[in-house]
Amino acid sequence: MGFKLNSPYNVDWTPVYRTLNEDGVLGLANKNGTIRVHKDLKGKQLEDTIIHESVHCEDMKNGLLWYDNENMYHRETKNDPWTTTKRSEEMDGNPNLPHEKKANAIMRKNGKWIKSH
Repeated sequence: MGFKLNSPYNVDWTPVYRTLNEDGVLGLANKNGTIRVHKDLKGKQLEDTIIHESVHCEDMKNGLLWYDNENMYHRETKNDPWTTTKRSEEMDGNPNLPHEKKANAIMRKNGKWIKSH
């Protein structure tokens, strides 16, 4: 009879690129599963930004979050209908949106979150 070894490491293979140079934008989760962060971030701010954007990447992978050039789409579960939010400077990253609230709450827990895969 065989047995399964569990890795003692929690490895996140999400590529993170330090390429953003836009004022006021700390990070972006891309639809291809990558994360871009501001090139000048360091320490806790860099760590928090990566955690926040990782939540968005995970939600996109799980069919809970999506976006295009005009709108952002969010739902709580795969069975729920999509909630559509028109994209604008005011709405992109707005902390009152449900997907931003979720990412901020997880980030505030010092990154202690379990991926759902």
